[in-house]
Formats: sequence, C-alpha cells, structure tokens
Amino acid sequence: MNKNYLSIYAKSFNWAGFFLPKNTYLDCSKLYDFCRTADNIADDQNSLELKNKIFYEFKEAFNKKDQNNSIIKNMWDLIEKFNISPKIINDLFDGIHSDIKEEVKLNSKKELLIYSYRVAGTVGLMMAKILKVEDKNSLRSAINLGIAMQLTNISRDVIEDEINNRSYINANLETIKSTIFFADKFYDNSFYAMKKIPLSLRFSIIVARRIYRKIGHKIIKIKTFEEYKNSGKIFVNNYEKILETLLSIFDLIKLTTLNNDIIDHNHDLIEEEININERI
Repeated sequence: MNKNYLSIYAKSFNWAGFFLPKNTYLDCSKLYDFCRTADNIADDQNSLELKNKIFYEFKEAFNKKDQNNSIIKNMWDLIEKFNISPKIINDLFDGIHSDIKEEVKLNSKKELLIYSYRVAGTVGLMMAKILKVEDKNSLRSAINLGIAMQLTNISRDVIEDEINNRSYINANLETIKSTIFFADKFYDNSFYAMKKIPLSLRFSIIVARRIYRKIGHKIIKIKTFEEYKNSGKIFVNNYEKILETLLSIFDLIKLTTLNNDIIDHNHDLIEEEININERI
C-alpha cells in the first residue's frame, strides 16, 4: 500500500484538506504523492551517482507512462483528467535535478525565482487545475502561491540546507527576513486566484495559504540569528491553525469585494527562461 505523503509531510495543507470534498482531496493527494516521490530522490541520503540513476529511471518511467508504477499511473490520470501540460512536469523535474549536486548555490534573485517556480510554482499550478481553475490570471496567481510557500520553506530551512551543502539564500537573519517579505508579495498576489476557485473548494486553499504564511510571520519575530539557529523547524501548532482557520472566514468574505482587473504577477524574471503561457 502506498503512503499518503500529504498526511505525513504536508501537515498544513492536510489540515486545510479537511475542507475539500473527498474526491478532490484524493486527487490532490495523488499529485502530492508524485511530487514528493520525485523530490525525495534528491533529498535521500544516497550517493550522488545513485541519486542520478534513480532520478533518470523515475523520469524515464514517467515519460513512458509506466502503468506498473501506481504513483506514475495516478499522475498520468490527473494529467488527462485536468488537462495538465506535461511541460509543467518537466519544469518540476528540472528543479529537482538541480538539487542533485555535491553543492547547490543560487546566486541571484532570478535563480531563486526560477528554482522556486520549478519545485513549487509548478505544484501550485497543477493544484489549481485540479481545483478547476481556468482563468489565466488566476492560474498565474496559483503559481505565485507555490512560489510564496517555497520562499517560506527556504527561509525556514537555512540551517538544514547548509548542512546538506545547499545555499538558496545567504545564511544571515537579514536575508532570511527579506526573503519572507519577498514571499509576502507573492502571497498577496496569490489571493487573486482564490476568487476563481469554485466556491465549494475555495475555503480549503484560503486556509492553507494563511497557515503557511504564518510560518513566515513567526520567523519575522525572531530577534537574532542565534535564536533562529536554536529554534529548530518552525511550524504552526494546532491552536494557531484553529485561529488561522477562523480568520480565513474573513478572507472568504473579503474575496467578494476584491478588484482584480490589474495585477502584476512578478513573473518577468522567470519568463526570461520559461514561457508560462505555454503551461497554463
């Protein structure tokens, strides 16, 4: 029996998934299982040679639509059911493969954004497809929610990443907090996508967005880098999740008055290398 990675690794979204219809939750879980399986290849404690071997075998099995692999089979079912472009999956593979190195270092805002799009913006886009979002601007905003969450991850995991020879941002509190403020721009932008999600599915994503954003707000309150290093993996506890869930009701009401005619998605740097219109 396959593990439900969504309940194991994505506790914030799993909490929010309580508000989804069962069939939609199962589709989201299948997507997450695929993404997590691919991502685990880069994160497992194997040799670089073995990681590359496993990665290319998994990618080849995906491209060949291997029906004997239930995770790949389920992903292809989602692709066909929700008209997900395989180019999005290839972007995800590119992001994961960029982590399979002896040392990973990003050197610019552009590299940070492209990486965040590949490993997480793609997931936001595919999730929006599963939630039956069709509006192009809203699909771009769904990408931004994925990017915002990845920037939050990067800001939270600097010490852990450093141990694994990964440097996505500089290891100092000023850069960490500036990355959180940068993420906030994408969280703000992503709110636009919520209005185009069918009403029965909307509240769950509003809750997930608010809970994940709370992680960044907790990081902002940290006073010193030493405190940050000693804080461990920052998370939102169940009491905080309940509060953020209640506050999400006000977000739901706010959506009814949202004016979204003009919006800057901040995708210019990404689109120097990736044609997002071909993905949405």
